[in-house]
Order: sequence, then structure tokens, then C-alpha cells
Amino acid sequence: MDADHPPDPSTSSRRSTTASPKAKLPAPFLSKTYDLLEEEEEREENCSGGGRIVSWNTEGNGFVVWSPAEFSEHMLPRYFKHNNFSSFIRQLNTYGFKKTASKRWEFQHEKFQKGCRHLLMEMSRKKCEPSVFPTYLKPSSGETDHHHNQTPSSSSIEEENMVLLMEENKNLKKEKMELEMQIQHFKSMETKLLDCVSHYMGNNNQFQHNDSNKFLR
Repeated sequence: MDADHPPDPSTSSRRSTTASPKAKLPAPFLSKTYDLLEEEEEREENCSGGGRIVSWNTEGNGFVVWSPAEFSEHMLPRYFKHNNFSSFIRQLNTYGFKKTASKRWEFQHEKFQKGCRHLLMEMSRKKCEPSVFPTYLKPSSGETDHHHNQTPSSSSIEEENMVLLMEENKNLKKEKMELEMQIQHFKSMETKLLDCVSHYMGNNNQFQHNDSNKFLR
């Protein structure tokens, strides 16, 4: 019976549509990282004042986090819903980014370039290795000889300690600000209390003075 009836064209069309592969999209992490760089660059162009937090490097083939503390406090929560800089670094590492400078947080990937958003679709996560991904990024061949002479383990410890110290410093600054606000609040309360006592003492002295005058009369 099936041989007597040709297939329904609409059915064939639906099947072909269903079977067609979906268009490949960049990983959300890569898109968000690219977005924050583009938006930060636009902000810098519109606002002449203020220091840079993060930006593309001069060549446009990588980016630099100029202020990790401000980046963690202001940028990460806005784009990634967390403020953990070491977690951001681990994510970069899983996509093959390399730290290309020893004295600043500069990262590069051959497919992550300014004005070439379409290349993000060609980037993918690295295959998991037996060991856990470290919290640092392996330096490229452009690092200094001193950095090359360091063993991977000592380098990783130094990088990790640096990140931890930065985060601890940020937390201490936050606690300091909170304590200063509390001190200001207590000082304000103390001033108000002294004013009340002074006002009370003044009224009390006036009352006693009036009583003395009445007695003398």
C-alpha cells in the first residue's frame, strides 16, 4: 500500500528541517569575555577620566586586566555572577588562553582577537587531562629567562599565592571600609548623646538657678 502512495512532501520537509544541524554558537564564557572588552573600550572612549580596568592589548590579539581587584569587584559580578578572579583564570585556561607577560595579567589566544568575533566559534574547551587544571596559566615562549628557569610547580604556587593575596587584600579593604563606617556611626551617636547631656545639664542648672532666686526672695 505504501508503494502505491508517494511520500507526503510536507512530511519530508519537516524531517529534513528537524534533521538539519543547529548553527554553532560561541561558548557563553567567550562571548561574555568579548562583550566586556568591547563595552569597556566604548566606555573609555566616552569617558576621558578614570583608570583602565581591562582592555585589549595594543596589537588587538589579546587583553590585559590592569586592575584585578577592580575587575573582580565590578566586572565579574556584572558578566559572570561571581567575583572570583582565580575562577576566571581557570576558565581562560580551559579554553587554551596563555598568560603572555610576567609582570601583568595579559592573556592571548590565536582565535581571540579584536574585531574578529566570528573566530570565537572555532574555540573550544581543552580535553580534560588526568590532573586538575591549575589556577595559573602556563607562560608562553616570550617569558623572561628567569621565568623559564623556574619549575612549573614553583611557578604555579607563586601565581596561585598572588591571586589569593589579591583577593585577601580586597576583602581586607572591604572590611576596613565597613569598620570605618561603623566608627563614623558611633562617633555620630556619641556627639548626639553629648549634645543631649549638655542640653539636659544646661536646663537643670537653669532650673536650680531659678529655685535659688525664689528662695532668696
